[in-house]
Formats: sequence, C-alpha cells, structure tokens
Amino acid sequence: MPSVLIVDDHPVIRRLLSVTLGNDYEVLEAQDGISALESIRLHHPQVVLLDVMMPGTMDGLQVLEAIKADPLTSDILVAMVSARGQAADAEDARQRGADAYFIKPFSPQQILAWVRNQLPRR
Repeated sequence: MPSVLIVDDHPVIRRLLSVTLGNDYEVLEAQDGISALESIRLHHPQVVLLDVMMPGTMDGLQVLEAIKADPLTSDILVAMVSARGQAADAEDARQRGADAYFIKPFSPQQILAWVRNQLPRR
C-alpha cells in the first residue's frame, strides 16, 4: 500500500488528513521537520503533505529543500499545506521543488483527489 507522511504541528490537522487518506493509503505522521526527515529516511513515503510553518529548527520549506536535494528522496511527491495564501508563497515553494500547494483552510477531499491523481503516475 502506498504511504503518505503528514507533517503538521497541529494534531487536529494531522488527524483530519489521516482519517481522509487512511482507507486508501498507509498514513505516517510527524509533528516537526526533524521527525519528518527521520520518518522519510526510514519509510520513504510516496507522498509528503508538509506544513510550511512549524516550530523547531526546520520549517517546512527547509524540509522540502532537504527532501529534493537528497538523491535518495528527491522522487518523493511533496505538497505544501500552509496558511500563507499569497501567490508569491506558492511560487516560492514551487521554485524549491514543491509539487503542489494547498492553502489552509483546505478541503481534505481536494488533497485526497490530488494524491489519487499523482500516485498512479509513479
């Protein structure tokens, strides 16, 4: 079963996405950038749903750059999920390698549809 890593410091967001995706995908969770990278190295998920603003030493954009810079993980699809809704924010994320950008509040069904559309192509 394909796996999806949900990275968000808010447990409610992680739970919402986990319930939405859990019937079709193995769902992994992380609450900060460091634990996200550990989970990625350990499980190599096909998709990462990554919050931009997180506490700790790494924000979501730094995690994105680390994923895309590593040849072992650069193939992972990364969708940013953020409260930052300016076009410049989405463009910045895409320039750093993001495959999609969802603005909070988002539709969990929209994210599920995106994941379903992307994974068969891999």
